[in-house]
Amino acid sequence: MRRRASDFRRPVRRRLSCWIWALVLLSLIAGLVLFAVQQNYQDEDDVEQPVLEIHPRNVVHESRNITEEILSARSYARQLAEQMALAKAYVIIAKEHNNLHLAWELSSKIRSCQFLLSKAAMREQPISLEEAEPIIKSLAALIFKAQDAHYDIATTMITLKNFIQSLEDRANAATVQSTVFGQLVAESLPKNLQCIDIKLTADWLQSKSIQELAKDRRNSARLVDNNLYHFCIFSDNVLAVSVVINSTISNAEHPKQLVFHVVTNGVKYGAMQAWFLTNDFKGSHDTTFEQKFHNPKYISLLNHLRFYIAEIYPQLEKVVFLDDDVVVQKDLTPLFSLDLHGNVNGAVETCLEAFHRYYKYLNFSNPLISTRVDPQACGWAFGMNVFDLIAWKKANVTTRYHYWQEQNTDKSLWKLGTLPPGLLAFYGLTEPLDRRWHVLGLGYDLNIDNRLIETAAVIHFNGNMKPWLKLSIGRYRPLWEQYVNQTHRYLQDCATS
Repeated sequence: MRRRASDFRRPVRRRLSCWIWALVLLSLIAGLVLFAVQQNYQDEDDVEQPVLEIHPRNVVHESRNITEEILSARSYARQLAEQMALAKAYVIIAKEHNNLHLAWELSSKIRSCQFLLSKAAMREQPISLEEAEPIIKSLAALIFKAQDAHYDIATTMITLKNFIQSLEDRANAATVQSTVFGQLVAESLPKNLQCIDIKLTADWLQSKSIQELAKDRRNSARLVDNNLYHFCIFSDNVLAVSVVINSTISNAEHPKQLVFHVVTNGVKYGAMQAWFLTNDFKGSHDTTFEQKFHNPKYISLLNHLRFYIAEIYPQLEKVVFLDDDVVVQKDLTPLFSLDLHGNVNGAVETCLEAFHRYYKYLNFSNPLISTRVDPQACGWAFGMNVFDLIAWKKANVTTRYHYWQEQNTDKSLWKLGTLPPGLLAFYGLTEPLDRRWHVLGLGYDLNIDNRLIETAAVIHFNGNMKPWLKLSIGRYRPLWEQYVNQTHRYLQDCATS
């Protein structure tokens, strides 16, 4: 009996022991977890607490750009921007349905949203929940009200499409306007250059000695000596012409053999004379050279005078034409010995890209053009050209120019500019030159290869970003400024006036 009782009791005690030990083990594990968590919080408090105690009044916020904030998927700024864009669409829809009160409510909340975003941008800190929540809720309620007011999805989509089209039209108009303004800026002289012109004109009018010197040089034999190297420049910008002449002389092997013919208008005639008759040039202070000035009363635009070079200089055989926005970096006298193979115009071709071929400049839908000109003919650039004036007269280039101008009185052949009529007047009469003679684009292209610039004989600031303007490309400006005499008293006076 005892054995059976004893055998009966053992299993009971074994079961109780297992349950007890399991409970004890679970309790220990839970206690360790709780202890670890509590210790972790205490460690964090120990790290953070000293900062608050040392700087109790300085709360450091991470600075953040508002653009980054709006792009962040979790930011309140992005939510506000998205709601504002949707609300603007519903403002238009509400106005179209004559619901002016709803449009006013939406506009009011949009202004509040814009104010909050601009405030966040100025302080460079994220928008907080307390700031965003009232606007987000009220704007959401108004948007829901607009959606519930009979504005279905189809109406919304049509309105948004029209709105986007309107924005595109405005953007296109702004682009055109920007181009026009850029052209006006490029064609106008800065205040400091106008100041220089006024001072030089005053010198010309007050100085009889300068006027007498100009009269003596007007009949110099050097002006018609075909054994010398003749350069012609057409411009009303005194400082720009000065840089062209200065850079040409500075890089010439025989500077005393250079003759410059400067053509300007009646307003700038005195200023040009005063500047060039009273100033020396960098690198050739002992050089004597002549300038011949013409007062082109029979033509209003200087750009068109290049088509009359053979008439302006009837005794010359060959000239190099330079625009006033170029800088010369090499000796140009080898151009005069180039064989043009009977052609009139030596120029660098610009058809490395497709848009510089003839069909991009002229209207080939007109049979007057399409039956006489190859649309794939390669274009070329004005700015540095060698003109054989004997061949010019034989080919009657000026007459050809007149003919095409007469055919284009209704602007049906080309719209604007002197390059299209130049391409026609010199069509079949142009000899392509090595590209290194003339590198273009410094007035608009930010990414010209430095090696191309360094090896160029002439660099051309064609485009609206002229080197004498504030909007010029900073990377290229020193190439032009190195030939400006910054110590001249008029430059210094006018820079500070």
